[in-house]
Amino acid sequence: MDGYGAPTVVDGGAAELALLWGGLPALGAGGGWLLATGAEWVAGLSWAPAQDLFELIAGLPDPQASIGGLAVGTLGGLLVAAVGTAERLAVTVDAERVRLRRDRADRQVGRRPVRAVFVDGKDLVLLGADDEELVRERSDLAVDRLRDAFRAHGWPWTEGDPHRDAYRRWVPGLPGLPPGADALLRARQRALDADRGGEARELRGELARSGVVLRDDRRRQYWRLTRAAPRPRPEDVASAEPEVDGR
Repeated sequence: MDGYGAPTVVDGGAAELALLWGGLPALGAGGGWLLATGAEWVAGLSWAPAQDLFELIAGLPDPQASIGGLAVGTLGGLLVAAVGTAERLAVTVDAERVRLRRDRADRQVGRRPVRAVFVDGKDLVLLGADDEELVRERSDLAVDRLRDAFRAHGWPWTEGDPHRDAYRRWVPGLPGLPPGADALLRARQRALDADRGGEARELRGELARSGVVLRDDRRRQYWRLTRAAPRPRPEDVASAEPEVDGR
């Protein structure tokens, strides 16, 4: 290790875990108790949804109904806490590498190829030598803590995306994209519109291999090219006719 000192860990800390495993089960228990005690009243409202469910709960004898509501609510809170814990991102930074851990995924990126580090919305982003995205990880970690950690170890932190002005709104058939990228963007737009997040992430990776970097804004796609991306031939650009997006 060089003169930058010991690694710095940025995560949600003990307070976040206490909220997940203490607060969420308590909220769930309270919600379950309210459901059990108020079921008869809700069942009497003709406009209320799920009437059959509330009538069933209202027909259960006390104290079994209240105890059952508490148990089910607590279990629901514990399940949400488990999901939240699995989704927590922990970032460990030193002078040579950054380690990103989430659930069973553990990824490391060396310092040498990184040209810029910044936060884009809720995403931590690392750019490489060709201005490609080496990392884009969603998290709720505090920006100031991430900034301090990377700067403390000599990483090239920037305040925002240095290429933000290079992005263009994607329109079907718009010229300037590498071969095949437009078809991938069409497929990804359909995935975004249908809330298929896993498919959208997979297609982002396919586009990255073609040298296309993406930003999403309210299900709209914006793109730019890396330095190494193949450029279309002038005759292809001249003959391309953008389509009008009728959605």
